[in-house]
Amino acid sequence: MRIVLTGGTGYIGSAVVRELVAGGHAVTALVRSDEAAEKAREIGADAAVGDLFDAGWAAERFAEGDAVAHLAATGGPDTVEFDKGIVAAAVRALGGTGKPYVHTSGIWLWGDNADITEESPIAPPALTAWRVPVEQSVLDADLVATIVAPGIVYGHGGGIPAGVLAPARDEQGRVKLIGDGSQHWTSVHVDDVAALYRLVLEQAAPLGRVVVASGVNPTVRELGEAAAGGNGVVAETPDETRARLGAGFADALLLDQQASGAKARELGWKPVGPSLVDELR
Repeated sequence: MRIVLTGGTGYIGSAVVRELVAGGHAVTALVRSDEAAEKAREIGADAAVGDLFDAGWAAERFAEGDAVAHLAATGGPDTVEFDKGIVAAAVRALGGTGKPYVHTSGIWLWGDNADITEESPIAPPALTAWRVPVEQSVLDADLVATIVAPGIVYGHGGGIPAGVLAPARDEQGRVKLIGDGSQHWTSVHVDDVAALYRLVLEQAAPLGRVVVASGVNPTVRELGEAAAGGNGVVAETPDETRARLGAGFADALLLDQQASGAKARELGWKPVGPSLVDELR
């Protein structure tokens, strides 16, 4: 298959590119600079440089593929309009064709929940509430659509846990927790996420939402202790965490979430990556 990908040079996207190329697929990464194009080529993709905010240009590139996966994000306030434009491009290029479109979401969509499934009530924090109408437009469109919702992604020294736990130290060298650390985080290795994208794209079926979670749901205290080694951890109040990380991000990290990823397993997906605790150790 020729798979057109946004976000192909990002943390998850680059893992997806490698997985697809290893599986014998041709990948076209849509990028915004010559520098990003070179990075995409280094990991085995072809590259097309253009303005991803231009829905017409994106639609033309999407139409050249047998499938499309959207993993790019701006990380800023323009993310909502960016995603709306990508969905519009996908509908224009793929609507009614039977070609699969895979959209990226995240586990925070379901809010506090001790047993998240795809049918659980949607209850996102403010940080990701914008996803709800965008994703509904994907599900309502004439697309062979799947929305992949990874848990907290980690692996190879990257991801949120390494970014917010490992470097967060007090004057005694103790790792600062997110709140008191009693909340659970879903977890999934980045290479296992990539394997799920490949599986979904190859099945080319409208699967709706698919939660990608290893089934291992450690507490933040367990993760902090793993990252701390022998230095120990120190709890914060939720307000202290909000002051340190920003209210929106902190409230998402304070969510208490667990998931098994049962639907993904029913599709034939088998996570094999090391656990997040082992990774942080």
